Amino acid sequence: MPRKLPHEDVYVRLGLSAVHGIGVFAIRPIPEGTNIFENDAVDLVWVEKAALEASDPTPAARAFYMDFGIHKDGRIGCPANFHNLTPGWYLNEPAPGEQANVTSDEIFNFSAARDIAEGEELTIRYLDFSRVS
Repeated sequence: MPRKLPHEDVYVRLGLSAVHGIGVFAIRPIPEGTNIFENDAVDLVWVEKAALEASDPTPAARAFYMDFGIHKDGRIGCPANFHNLTPGWYLNEPAPGEQANVTSDEIFNFSAARDIAEGEELTIRYLDFSRVS
């Protein structure tokens, strides 16, 4: 049996967003309930906010945690190294008045909340999984 090519099992790519900066776009239809980033094997680490502050990060380094971190219970979830930002980290919130088309469960599986069309930007409500405090 031939090995799968790298694009198989991939649903999205990055692109310019009309919502905010860089966004995540469907490269093919995504059926409702699909775990969109199932093959994303980047480890998630949790950084204590106090430890981050004690490290006295530069404004640019701090921006990684604010822009990409999952804020929960005094900690920030992020990739083990910010060089490992995969497409899922670039999901934007929907435009005002729009509904998110992606949802998250308690272990951060991101699934299609409805059928998503090819070319459509994927969006999620950050408050569904992250609380900046």
